Amino acid sequence: MKVIIRKTSEEASLWAAHYIADRIREKAAVSDKPFILGLPTGSTPIGTYKELIRMYEAGEISFKNVITFNMDEYVGLPESHPESYHSFMHTNFFDHVDVPAQNIHILNGNAPDLDAECAAYEAAIAQTDGIDLFLGGVGEDGHIAFNEPFSALNSRTRVVTLTHDTRVVNSRFFDNDFNQVPKQAMTVGVATICSAKEVLILGFGPKKAAAIKAGVEGPYTHCITLSALQCHEHGLVVVDEAAASQLSAETVSYFQAVEEAEGE
Repeated sequence: MKVIIRKTSEEASLWAAHYIADRIREKAAVSDKPFILGLPTGSTPIGTYKELIRMYEAGEISFKNVITFNMDEYVGLPESHPESYHSFMHTNFFDHVDVPAQNIHILNGNAPDLDAECAAYEAAIAQTDGIDLFLGGVGEDGHIAFNEPFSALNSRTRVVTLTHDTRVVNSRFFDNDFNQVPKQAMTVGVATICSAKEVLILGFGPKKAAAIKAGVEGPYTHCITLSALQCHEHGLVVVDEAAASQLSAETVSYFQAVEEAEGE
């Protein structure tokens, strides 16, 4: 695991966007194979998406040879609903870049057989050479995707029941009405995420500080699914200073020294 700290969420979002674009260009320079990119929803990645869109519009990056797999989707919410993750992704990213429609994969929360849908999603990922980079965000309780606390660290794509706290947090997207938030979702598993060649998790603001501290400095545990990145050879946690505020001075100094040394 490596931790990248930037002063603001805006700076951290820009860093993440340029890191992703660099990885896409690097693979394109040596291979004709598509870049396989895992993507999240929520407010945290919006700044990164905006910068990737800007880079695309400026001719700095193309997504024509990119295949995407999204992390999750609500169960029972129509795809046309403004808060479905299908709608979110098209509004905030896909409608503004050149990812071919056939290359976009998002779980179908209205599939007649949800378990079969989850199995098919894992199979579709397996048919690629593996996800090159999985982008994600961390929840206030340390979860990644919808892998709530006590999710198995070897979990794969499945249907999950959302915790009361997660539904409360997400109610801000549903007119602050907790009862409108679906009770279930479909999500890639912790092992699905960690099977990617690289994992980049974003965490911004003081409300994420406790989760960042637990995931980076705490034990490897299913209580904090972010902690799974501790065992990932190329796990990145990208945070602003507010989210890093509970990390020890020694931790911050270490990762800053590593970044400085690698930049020399």
